Amino acid sequence: MKIVADLDKCEGLGMCEAMANDYFEVDEDEELVNVLDENPPESDRAHVYAAVQACPVLALTLAD
Repeated sequence: MKIVADLDKCEGLGMCEAMANDYFEVDEDEELVNVLDENPPESDRAHVYAAVQACPVLALTLAD
């Protein structure tokens, strides 16, 4: 599993960071998401998936 962030869509709203701050961080200067670990372990799949789904602008996806 790989986290993919579309920075053209990202608005830096921080829903992903609020739900999974061990994988996402919003850069306050650029107001864009930084993926801290783009390859989380399978054991965190549900946690990361929920954070990805919380993105209101659909800037995050999971690729296998």
